[in-house]
Amino acid sequence: MNASFTEPAAGTPGGARGSRPVRIGVLVTALLAACFAFQLNASMLSPALKNIEDSLGATSAEVGLTQTAFFTSAALFSLFLPRLGDLVGRRKVLAGMLALMVVGCVVAALAGSVPMLFAGRVIQGVSGPTVPLCLIMLRHEVHEPKKYGTLLGVITAVNGGIAGVDSLAGGYLADHHGFQSVFWSMAGVAAVAAVLVATLTPESRAAATSGTRMDWPGVTLLVVSVGAALIALNEAGKLGAANWPLVAGLFVVSALAFALFWRTEDRSSHPLVATRHLRQRSTWALLLTTVLTMTGVFAVMNGMIPAFAQDAQAGFGMSAEQSAWWTLTPYALAGLAMGPIAGRLAATYGYGRILRLGLIGSAVTVALMLFTLHADSRLLLLAASILIGVTYAGVGNIVLNGLGIVLSPKENPGFLPGLNAGAFNLGAGLSFAVLYAVQTAAEPADKTSPAGYTAGMIAGVALIAAAFATSFLIPKPVEAEATE
Repeated sequence: MNASFTEPAAGTPGGARGSRPVRIGVLVTALLAACFAFQLNASMLSPALKNIEDSLGATSAEVGLTQTAFFTSAALFSLFLPRLGDLVGRRKVLAGMLALMVVGCVVAALAGSVPMLFAGRVIQGVSGPTVPLCLIMLRHEVHEPKKYGTLLGVITAVNGGIAGVDSLAGGYLADHHGFQSVFWSMAGVAAVAAVLVATLTPESRAAATSGTRMDWPGVTLLVVSVGAALIALNEAGKLGAANWPLVAGLFVVSALAFALFWRTEDRSSHPLVATRHLRQRSTWALLLTTVLTMTGVFAVMNGMIPAFAQDAQAGFGMSAEQSAWWTLTPYALAGLAMGPIAGRLAATYGYGRILRLGLIGSAVTVALMLFTLHADSRLLLLAASILIGVTYAGVGNIVLNGLGIVLSPKENPGFLPGLNAGAFNLGAGLSFAVLYAVQTAAEPADKTSPAGYTAGMIAGVALIAAAFATSFLIPKPVEAEATE
């Protein structure tokens, strides 16, 4: 079960070893540009949402739905585009994704209504598997464990936020030039990234794919299954306002579609995912750990802590901008700085060991945040934000992404990174549904009490502890770790 992605460069422009150092630097530059472009799509718009509401005469719920559309689209395309890259060429697929990102940005920039903005965000979501594809392309060229671990950390760290600059730039552009300028900026960066990927990266495919066709029936069933689950989670996140019969119906559809998907894959001669791989611990243990980790952390750092900082009764009463400076920006900066270090440590001392250190640190830090709720100390809030940036964004997130690459089987290197990307999105949706439900249930009548926040964070600690337990089931990626 210790599968490791070490495919040869057969049939690909692997190049001479002598030219590799120069090409790796150029390759990393192009891949970073692609990840940078995707991250702007994911985070740069957040400060501009109020401007969109005012400009389009929309409600916050309608604008929020366009954000949900982007992340749902990104999750669904992540399920199968990495596998398509295995078959037809990863450079071709990544460049095509970035080109469609440009189209989506232009559609959104020209939007005069919410439906048109919705369509633009869905098109932008095609870029969802940008980071997994970049990591697979990097793995094809870099086989030395420590070097790959370091570069993996560099690329994946961008996915945690570009040191907070993305959100700050989005807010500035929206305030001074309207929300359209945010999309035009995204389009420009995506266009440059598409050109760099198309011209500076070598083409690569999975080994032994001759005659293999894309399993579109399997793709359809898996997309329906995961899509129904994500929509159900988004609806459940509305809590009291949720349509619970719809939620139940969607989960039934999701379960039935997955059962049909499993049956289809068992009978297919060219499955999207061979069921023998789904049964392996390298698949289900990793996906379960990813979902549990995201569920325990994501809503805490991206919802509860900023909300507490802005809460005038139970919290610090900060403005939205102040809250970002004290929580999200230090969190992103810490993750960005720690990412390359974590990648190298994982390759040197073991992916599992470093992942568990990150999970322990995340649980301890969320527990520390409980003291922040009862102590009127902005410095403690800042320290906790930095620590969760180091332990989760800089270690946990990096190693989980890396494991999706190094544990993927040689004959199908795109399937596990794609499923893992879906697990990240599933966990994010579950996080807001579960932790906010706990927070709401525990919220006292006395609005000056942080009891609701406390309950939500305790639930987060419990889920991270569960992720720590399941992480022991993930097999060791022997070939991706340095041997002394």
